[in-house]
Amino acid sequence: MKVAVHFGAGNIGRGFIGFLLSRAGYQVVFVDVDEALIEALNREGSYRVVEKGDEQKFHRVEGVEGLLVQDEERVAEKISEARLVTTAVGPGNLKSIAPVIARGISRRLKLGPEPLNVIACENLVGASTFLGKKVMECLSAEERREAEKIVGFPDAAVDRIIPPQEKDSFLDVAVEPYFEWVVDAGGFAGEIPSIPGVKFVNNVRAYVERKIYTLNTGHAVAAYLGYARGFSTILDALRDDGVFEAVKGAMEESGAYLTARFGFDRKQHGDYIQNTLKRFLNPALKDPVVRVGRNPLRKLSPEERLVYPALRAQELGLIPSNLCRGIAAALRFDYEKDEEAVRLQAMVGEEGVDRVLEKVCGIVPENPLSGIIKGFYEKSN
Repeated sequence: MKVAVHFGAGNIGRGFIGFLLSRAGYQVVFVDVDEALIEALNREGSYRVVEKGDEQKFHRVEGVEGLLVQDEERVAEKISEARLVTTAVGPGNLKSIAPVIARGISRRLKLGPEPLNVIACENLVGASTFLGKKVMECLSAEERREAEKIVGFPDAAVDRIIPPQEKDSFLDVAVEPYFEWVVDAGGFAGEIPSIPGVKFVNNVRAYVERKIYTLNTGHAVAAYLGYARGFSTILDALRDDGVFEAVKGAMEESGAYLTARFGFDRKQHGDYIQNTLKRFLNPALKDPVVRVGRNPLRKLSPEERLVYPALRAQELGLIPSNLCRGIAAALRFDYEKDEEAVRLQAMVGEEGVDRVLEKVCGIVPENPLSGIIKGFYEKSN
């Protein structure tokens, strides 16, 4: 049996990555910090994935097990036996799992020359490359030389919306029918694995950016404008004509950059935007705006889903007013249960919008976008 070790046993891990790996014939070993979740995986050994579209479809994922990330010896042992390691832990947690992955690679190097590939399935451009650098830093110089021969870190783009979970079983996961997992064909060590549903391409960055700066951009604008207008869910927010047009406009502004940068066909990209909006409007995806809007400091950073496409659109001579509206609304996101939102509001209160735009977003006061954002900030969103 082929073994795949997956870090992150949450809904994306179980409902998307683990699901596809299991269907491809892998025994999936989930690694997580949640003791109750790991205990349940080991007790049940299976769970259901429920597709929520026009009609519900049920899929059983069997033969799974779980390990606590703290049990580094057992995790390293499983990695040494695996053909594939994947992650869905959030970009901010990649650095923390690098040492145990390195430990597993170190053990593997002593067993022989069988290749291992590590794919970080995160909302981050170059996530696997980033993780690979952190892993290599944990190995000795000799181990790094050997690992470079047999360990690959192919970058990937992943896309599947996970709705709020209303389930009878603790482990079952509800998902939307649509999914996309695109992996860099040139980043593999050894042969490319056969995983039905995964697309292997040579221009993965184009797909990563298309996903982040379309779906995640639109999601964020909907969340922050929806929150500002008092809506509870993305679905409710998008039923407001003003929010819908702003979200569509923001994705079109980012789309101008994407088509110019990667040569996407304009009509096909327009269809991609329309399909994304339809996915947002799936009645089963009643995603809370506070969940989608969480971690605003990260989401307002220069390489992230709002600021980056706004700056790139500006370079094309455009005025990305809808993206600016989203940024302004994000600056007002004051959800008290989100630590970053609390910190953001404290920064705005103490240092002012100008300083926060420069410090957090990388938008200097001299940039015309700064004035546009401040104008929206001072108005009701």
